[in-house]
Parts: sequence; structure tokens; C-alpha cells
Amino acid sequence: MRILHTSDWHIGRTFHGHATLDALREVLDALVAQVREQEVDVVIVAGDVFDSSTPAAGAYAVLTDTLRSLADTGATVIVTSGNHDSAARLGFQSGLLRAGIHVITDPLALDAPITVADEYGDVDFYGIPYLEPSVVRTVWEGVEMRSQAQTMTHALSLVNASVQRRGVRSVAIAHCFAAGVEATPGVEREVRQGTLDVVPLSVFAGLDYVALGHIHGRQRLTDAIRYSGAPLHYSFGERAKPRGSWLVELSADGLAEVRWLDLPVPRRLVLLHDELDAILTDDVYAGETDAWVAVEYTDRTPQRDVMRRLQQRFPFCATVSHTPVGVAPSPARTYGEKLRAAVTDEERIEAFLQHVRAGEGASEAERLVLRDVLGERARVEALA
Repeated sequence: MRILHTSDWHIGRTFHGHATLDALREVLDALVAQVREQEVDVVIVAGDVFDSSTPAAGAYAVLTDTLRSLADTGATVIVTSGNHDSAARLGFQSGLLRAGIHVITDPLALDAPITVADEYGDVDFYGIPYLEPSVVRTVWEGVEMRSQAQTMTHALSLVNASVQRRGVRSVAIAHCFAAGVEATPGVEREVRQGTLDVVPLSVFAGLDYVALGHIHGRQRLTDAIRYSGAPLHYSFGERAKPRGSWLVELSADGLAEVRWLDLPVPRRLVLLHDELDAILTDDVYAGETDAWVAVEYTDRTPQRDVMRRLQQRFPFCATVSHTPVGVAPSPARTYGEKLRAAVTDEERIEAFLQHVRAGEGASEAERLVLRDVLGERARVEALA
């Protein structure tokens, strides 16, 4: 049996104020093509289908079209809800969907598998929707659920009991922060507080494969426990992570092979770190004009009208920050503390200039001008 593991579509999400629906539709169309080319039997979407609990109409259209196209390949489609989804809104569609498409949002159904057969027999798929402890603790009375780890441990105990009863190959789908995740920019952190909400890998023991969602970059925790990541880059911190999905093959004895399928990147993400004039004029950056661009300009002092000037060369410049190099760090005092410590007007102006110039005060020429101006003011006040 061939299984395609994807997750975290985040339909409706914006990228620094720019809509991503068209780019995501392009990528999901490529995913559908891969499902057809690879003769995939089951497609798993491990949560965060939408980016918001109240998605716009356009987001529903992308989801509906994609699910219909996936089902048209002949694959069974299994979708679970994530922490960004409204389980009620996502689950509302489940009764209206055609055969072969399953949307799982009810925690009480997590130990009732969806069974798909191949030439070796049955494979059970256990869909575990995102389980917010404060919400689901009323579902299982008498079970302590103060953390995601406790909640998932109970949920997997129910799944594992079903696995033992049925005795067939099994796959779990979950949306959580699992132990062993590599800390990288772009990692979702809503369900983690310290280490209380890290789900131990031991709860997934006994399953042939575990398809996880919630982390936006692909990760292999064990051969059988993986995150596929998001199909689009949703932050510059993710730019080095490839986009794609896992193609999982089960044999008669369980997990046989897992390999990565790359998805297209509609627009590359690049970080430019240099002096502003070089970024604006140097030919070395000429190839980045069609990319999403984050700029860190290293001039000693802040420059004026930076974003407008950058977007003239890089129409898709999304962020800009001033990260000066070669400037001595300012004292570990706040601007307010420096002002309170200042005695003279010249010291107050010096504190202001260091504040707005990332630690660099007045130049010698500027100090001469300031002394002339302040001296003239003092003379005028003395004559008044």
C-alpha cells in the first residue's frame, strides 16, 4: 500500500500581507499529480487544513477542489483537524463529502479506524484530531488532562487497545508537538509550554507509521514517525526547508520504505545581508528580483525610505531590518535610563543619537555644531 503524508496546508494564510491562495492551489495541483503518478492508495492530511477557524469562502473552494481532485485519482483521503482549524466547521462538511473522503474531527471516533485493504489484507487508519486539553477533558471524565502530553497519552492508549484487538497493520494521524523535534524558526509553539506539552514518542509504539502535523518543516523523528511540513513556505525562517510530502510504502509485514517527494516552490525566499547601496545596485543580487526578499542592511546608521527604494528593485521585498556591523554595542541601559542620567543638553542629545543610530553617537563635526548652537542659546537666555 502506498500512502502520501501531507499536512499544514493553512489554506487562507497570508505571507507578510500577501495572499497565498493562488500559490497554494498551484502546489496542491502538483501534489494531486504526484498522487496519480505514484499510484497512491491513501492520502493523509494531518491537520491545520485551514489557517483560521473562520476561513473565507475562497479557502473553502481550494479545499473542495483539492479533495475532489484527490478522490478522482482513486485514492482514499483522510483528513484530521489541527489547532488552527475549527473542528465544528471542518467536520460539518464530512457528512456531505463523497465516498472515499473522510474528515475526522470527533475525539470520540479516534479509536474507530478507517480501514483500507490491499493485497496483503487490511490497514487501519486512526485519525486523531487536535486535542486541546481544556476542551476534551470533559469528553473523558476521570482522566487527568492538564497538558497535551497527558491528553495524547490517553488518546493513544485507546488507539493501541484497538490495534491490539484488531491485529492488523495500523497507521496513526496526529497533530501535536512530539519529542525530538528540531528547534528551527517557523516551528509552531501554541501547544508547548516549557516541556509539559511535548508528547513522548513512546505513546506511538506499536504502530506501523505515524503521520504527524504541526511542524512546518519536514522532520524524521524515527523511521516510522515523521512530520511532512507545510506545502508552502510561510515564513523566512523556513526558507531552507524543502517543501513536499512523504511517500510511505507498507508491505505485508508493516513499514517497508519512506521516501520524499519534492513539491514546486512558486516563489523562492531569500535573505539579503549587506550594505543598502550594495543591495540596491550590485549585480550579484540581480537574480533575486523575482524572489520573496527579506533584507538586513548593515549600514552604520539607519537610512531613509528604505522599503520604497528596495521594492523598486525587488518588487517582492517583504521585510527590512537594520542590522549594523562594526558598531560598538550600546551600554546595557535603556534610553530612558540614559536620559535620566544625562546632566547637560549635549549629553541628552548624545543619548538620543545613540538610541536612533544603534549605539553610534554624534560625530566630531556634529559635536562642534551642537556646541555652537547650545552656546548661542545659552547666550540668548543670559541676555533675556
